[in-house]
Amino acid sequence: MNAIGGYFSFELSSGLAFHDDKVLKLNTGRNCLEYILLMRRYKKVYIPYYTCDAVLEPFMKHNIEYSFYHIDQSFEILDEIELNSDEGLLYINYWGLNQHNVDYYSRKYGNRLIVDNTQAFFCPPVVGIDTFYTCRKFFGVPDGAYLYTDDHCLKEIPISYSYDNALYLLKRIDISPEAAYDDFHEVEHQLSNQPIRQMSALTDRIMHSINYTECIKRRKNNFELLHNHLGNKNQLFFSSSEKDVPMIYPFLTDNIYLREKLINLRVYIPRYWADVERRCNSNDIELYLANHVLPLPIDQRYGMSEMLYMINIIKKEL
Repeated sequence: MNAIGGYFSFELSSGLAFHDDKVLKLNTGRNCLEYILLMRRYKKVYIPYYTCDAVLEPFMKHNIEYSFYHIDQSFEILDEIELNSDEGLLYINYWGLNQHNVDYYSRKYGNRLIVDNTQAFFCPPVVGIDTFYTCRKFFGVPDGAYLYTDDHCLKEIPISYSYDNALYLLKRIDISPEAAYDDFHEVEHQLSNQPIRQMSALTDRIMHSINYTECIKRRKNNFELLHNHLGNKNQLFFSSSEKDVPMIYPFLTDNIYLREKLINLRVYIPRYWADVERRCNSNDIELYLANHVLPLPIDQRYGMSEMLYMINIIKKEL
């Protein structure tokens, strides 16, 4: 019996989470990857150059060999990779726009493929393929990740607690995004090298309160609006499908001043990923993407007015 009476908590609606059936709920995306590596007992995994150092964390933690591969501008694998029976391949569904590549590599590599859908929360998993998602890239929660796998050998995983990592979420609402920025980065740091834990009850509760239908609609509409106005200036070509629900609008441009201009006008865009510089040559496509892709926000917090605001800034600068 849950407690009855006493003080109130946050008033959150109670509905269905988007990922709720036959899924492991863990604390972080990198711990989903760690779980896969331990359960599959991979000796070596191929991973893309175009990724962040957080992906490497479980490999270094357990001394598992990895080798980088290159992608092209369509986010297809450039290198010829033949997998041995004790090897896997990690493919990232970049920005939630590459489900067609996921489907292809699922057929090519079978159950030795690992799909990183941390940028593709709404893309469905392929049956029989280890696939993981993160909540924090799409929603205001302090932790949380989902893992689809048919290998559930780790038992009695302790639950995590995340109330002490939720300050930046409250502070952003109460004060401003700028005021909570340092708190956000402190939480990012604290989530590194965490043991595998179950998703916190706080995150799970929030994930059951979200209107996912509206989130999908907003993201698709915002993406389409940006692409209609900026597509002819975008160096990236998209071949997306109905399954794709984008995380951001990736705008690839040679204009090296546009990022700073947007940030100065309070359009906060991250860089995916500065880590690439340390492992790529100057002529690699991955380094060019890292330096020139502007991930424009299109998520459910925003509508037409915010999209037009960004469009007007960009058109004035190009």
